[in-house]
This record gives sequence, structure tokens and C-alpha cells, in this order.
Amino acid sequence: MTPRLAALRAQPRKAGEASFFFWDAHFKIECAKVLPGEFYVDNQDVLITTTLGSCIAVCLWDRERQIGGLNHFMLPDGPSDGTASGGRYGAYAMDQLIGELIKRGANRSSLEAKVFGGGAVIDGMNSIQVGERNTQFALDYLRTERIPMVSKDVLDIYPRKVAFLPKTGKALVKRLQPQHSEALAAQERMARQRVAAPAATIGTVDLF
Repeated sequence: MTPRLAALRAQPRKAGEASFFFWDAHFKIECAKVLPGEFYVDNQDVLITTTLGSCIAVCLWDRERQIGGLNHFMLPDGPSDGTASGGRYGAYAMDQLIGELIKRGANRSSLEAKVFGGGAVIDGMNSIQVGERNTQFALDYLRTERIPMVSKDVLDIYPRKVAFLPKTGKALVKRLQPQHSEALAAQERMARQRVAAPAATIGTVDLF
């Protein structure tokens, strides 16, 4: 274990903040894994990763202060009770991520966004459009908050693995095979309980 990885694991965590850290052998860097309903913000040379089906991850980066973060939400809206579970819902997850960035010194006016996910990855998802609803929510939220979106890779049928470097703002996405894992399929079935509209792919997205 590297000294920095040990330090990351020892830090006290806030409600909803990612708590699983490991050494990523592919990128050769310390990594924070963001699970559904979680977020992570940093200004160091660490990697933030998550795996998405119909869920959305929004990467926000302050280009002036070189600090960034990523969230992972499952549904557009739901109860915002201030608990860790609130991060499963888009409105709370976005407010939580922006709030933490500002606490850490970011300036709202210099934030930019990259958006990933919203895939229809298991049978039956098309009928209730969870991925489309999540995607539309994220795009509408950024538009309303006047946060420019510089790239996105959303919708289609693919699960995605996202890797984000919060110091540089660089994001990479890997499209996985549909129904990539049982855990992801279970996550999507939970999201089936909710139900709305579309979007697609702009900007430069790096595949890995």
C-alpha cells in the first residue's frame, strides 16, 4: 500500500462520500471508487472511477482552481432527507457535489461538466426510460444552473466505466458489454421503479 493510499483510507468521510480506495494497476495511481448514491471531490493526482448502467455520473471541474468531483445517481428525483441515501437522486446528488466543490475552494462560475451513462442495459429498461430520464435531468440541471457541458457519452445500450482525474479534468469512458455484471443488473432493476425523455453524444470523449 502506498503512503497516499493509506492517507486516503484514513481520512474521515462525510455522508455519501466514497469510502473505497485502492491502487489501480492499469493507470498506476491511487483510486477512489464511487458507488451508486456516492460522490467524491479532490484536487490531487488521484483517479475517481464508477461503473454505470442507466445511472448517470456527472464530472464537474473548476478549470481555474484545478479541483473536480464526480457523483453517481440512480434516479432523477426522490426524497431529499439530507441522509446519505439522498445521493441516489439527481437533484440532491448535484447539489451535494457542487456544495462540496465550493467548500473545497471551487468557484461555481468556472465549473464545467462532463456527463456519462443513461444506457438501456437490461431487458425492459426501454419501456420505462430510466436512462433517458436520468440523462434529460442531468442536461436540464446543467442548463438551468448555467454550467457548460463540454462533453457527454450517454444513452445507447452500453454499461460504461468512467475514470476521472479531478486535478486535470480529464475523463475517460470505456463502453462495456451489455449486462456486464450481475451487480449492475441488480442496480438497474432497482431503478425500474421510477419513470421520461432523450439526449446523445457531443464533445471529445476518450475511450480506454
